[in-house]
Amino acid sequence: MVKHIVVGAHHGLRDWLLQRVSAVVMVMYTLLVIAILLSQPPFQYDEWKALFSHQWMRFASLLFLLSLFIHAWIGMHDILMDYVHATGIRLGLQAAVIIALVVYTAWSIQILWGA
Repeated sequence: MVKHIVVGAHHGLRDWLLQRVSAVVMVMYTLLVIAILLSQPPFQYDEWKALFSHQWMRFASLLFLLSLFIHAWIGMHDILMDYVHATGIRLGLQAAVIIALVVYTAWSIQILWGA
């Protein structure tokens, strides 16, 4: 009789898809920023401030940052699941990563909508 060993959270397809979607969002944002930089002269502080005063740019930047954080979480989760075998240490490291990403998300929102 074959017994199946249950390991991990079995989020393979969902995580794979989220990684790909977040990567596409990040590439599209990067291309947008490159196009903006190529179409205009070198930016000074006032031009950057004017660019980020538009709601669409703030939203696009927030979408990029959220995609980056999701991408980072999935990558770190997979690394920790694969290489940290002690459950307590792995859970502590995962909690630290989650806390850091939540703080970074709040900080990003404050930066984008604070000024």
